[in-house]
Amino acid sequence: MDMHRTDSSRNWASLDPDPCPLSGRFWSTERGSTILTQNAMRNTERCGGECACNDTPYYTTFAPRCCLHNICNGIPRIYDGRVPILVTMDTAMIKSILVKECYSNFTNRRDFGLNGALRDAITVVEDEEWKRIRSILSPSFTSGRLKEMYSIMLQHSGNLIKSLHKKAEAGEVVDVKDIFGPYSMDVVASTAFSVDIDSINNPSDPFVANIRKLVKFTFLTPLFLLLVLFPFLEPMLDKMNVTLFPAELLDFFYSFLKTIKSDRSKNEHKNRVDIMQLMVDSQMSETTKEDPSAHKGLSDSEILSQAMIFIFAGYETSSGTLGFLAYNLATNPDIQKTLQEEIDETFPNKARPTYDALMQMEYLDMVLNESMRLYPSGNRLDRVSKSSVEIEGVTIPKGTVVMIPVYTLHREPTLWPEPDDFKPERFSKENKDSIDPYSYLPFGAGPRNCIGMRFALLMMKLSVVEILQNFSFVTCKETQIPLELSTDGFTTPKDSINLKLEPRGAHC
Repeated sequence: MDMHRTDSSRNWASLDPDPCPLSGRFWSTERGSTILTQNAMRNTERCGGECACNDTPYYTTFAPRCCLHNICNGIPRIYDGRVPILVTMDTAMIKSILVKECYSNFTNRRDFGLNGALRDAITVVEDEEWKRIRSILSPSFTSGRLKEMYSIMLQHSGNLIKSLHKKAEAGEVVDVKDIFGPYSMDVVASTAFSVDIDSINNPSDPFVANIRKLVKFTFLTPLFLLLVLFPFLEPMLDKMNVTLFPAELLDFFYSFLKTIKSDRSKNEHKNRVDIMQLMVDSQMSETTKEDPSAHKGLSDSEILSQAMIFIFAGYETSSGTLGFLAYNLATNPDIQKTLQEEIDETFPNKARPTYDALMQMEYLDMVLNESMRLYPSGNRLDRVSKSSVEIEGVTIPKGTVVMIPVYTLHREPTLWPEPDDFKPERFSKENKDSIDPYSYLPFGAGPRNCIGMRFALLMMKLSVVEILQNFSFVTCKETQIPLELSTDGFTTPKDSINLKLEPRGAHC
């Protein structure tokens, strides 16, 4: 594969002059994807076209930082197994790939296959199938729909606060995952399927236990490594119904959702405002249409795939983001105090937050945005080129995987001064215009960004406001400072984030 610049003075720079046989940089990049020592982070000397940092740990980018901001006079290329990967942090190129050329050439994400029951999920499907499914799901996340869901979120946020009062009174050290995981799960299950799991009070519920098992997926499983080393085996394994995810767990959720879907199809549920009903309605309306050119609704398989991916994504990404935010607030008490002052001014005497007022809170926006900059739930974005194309002077051949290393992009010193510091003021009204919008991608960008972005932001803001009305997050001897990140390929803490909750006064 000949990836090159049309300007011969700016050739592609290979970061793998000596990649490992078969696996390329996969093994080192996945194992060290979120780790980089302070010395390596500061290693930004010019390399003169040759990568002088082959031994530098990889930093969620799957490439050393010193090579990723074009210091090496070229665009980096690494290898995931046998597949060459174009790595870019050029924001003009990112805009072209994610937005300008999305529909024409970079519509699809990289797919390793063996998705099992998730094969029809919006995160996996391609081209026209993706457009069709996206258009059907999009109405679920309009402002009107979110306002209808808000009362449900308030109910579960209230349950969360009640449970936290008990923990605070007992002086317990809390694992933030145990706080935000159940809350996220309850909100998702209620708003998507009108199912009240109440995992906050029933942590041993089979639904909760199985979702926790499922999200322990790591890129270091033998099966995933086999796909990286020998991708030609995927069709055969797929015919054998082999999946990357544990089959018994997928079967559990598939059966659970199939029962709900069957009930919706048989009975009238006109007053439902949840996502499952929207999908069922699209299917039912399709069966009544006689026009063969009418827009196609969702099949049974597609409905169940969307429902499953919504559970997994809603639970893991939101709870993880809230956990990192709690850590950032506990380790920056002055910022936490400023946020509490805005909360108290907006909702005096611990009044329940209203939708409209919540959406107008400027400092809350700033704090959440800055936390997602430091710890984006998705640490990389991949797109596959459908045809040979030239972007910003770079010729990208058909079939090339283009990777945007979000975690490192968010900590690039030329884009973010003092990148490792928690500074919400970066996102103030005064500073916001100076931010390149394609240097900040916690939800991706363009037509294929995260469809549930507004939903996730709403549920996260609500929980943060209600918690900080009643408590302050504080560090304790069990708190790991500085925080170490996992090496499993995701932006997750290596160990639990342990904090304490300090009750606030009655007249905040």
